[in-house]
Amino acid sequence: MAVAARALTLPAVVEELLSEMAEAARDGAPSTGWRLPDEHLLSLKFVFGSSAVQALDLVDRQSVTLLSSPSGRRVYQVLGSSGRTYVCLASCHYCSCPAFAFSVLRKSDSLLCKHLLAVYLSQVMRTCQQLSVSDKQLTDVLLMEKTQEAS
Repeated sequence: MAVAARALTLPAVVEELLSEMAEAARDGAPSTGWRLPDEHLLSLKFVFGSSAVQALDLVDRQSVTLLSSPSGRRVYQVLGSSGRTYVCLASCHYCSCPAFAFSVLRKSDSLLCKHLLAVYLSQVMRTCQQLSVSDKQLTDVLLMEKTQEAS
């Protein structure tokens, strides 16, 4: 499962919560209208505050897409509520959004931004859209993101 295979680890409480949610998702059937148990929703809200609700909204709107290339590289794109698409690297807990740079990296007052949390939730809930792209297309996505950050 992708939750257990993260290269860098999140705080233990987050890892445990995501693991419990993944187990609940395996036991339930998302295709039959399965939804997160209330206890997990409350835990998400407690740990992530308002970002949890915003991330769940992104998941509900199917805003998370996994881009994978033949070389095995995997990058997530999240269509934010602003209409802008952000690049997320789940393996190293990175998002290209300004909130991640400010609240997570600079101020350290958040564990994750809503986009990265949406990536993890879509993995757990098995709702992530998937798109196979060439290595060049994936490189272009990353270079375009770098160009946008520099602007």
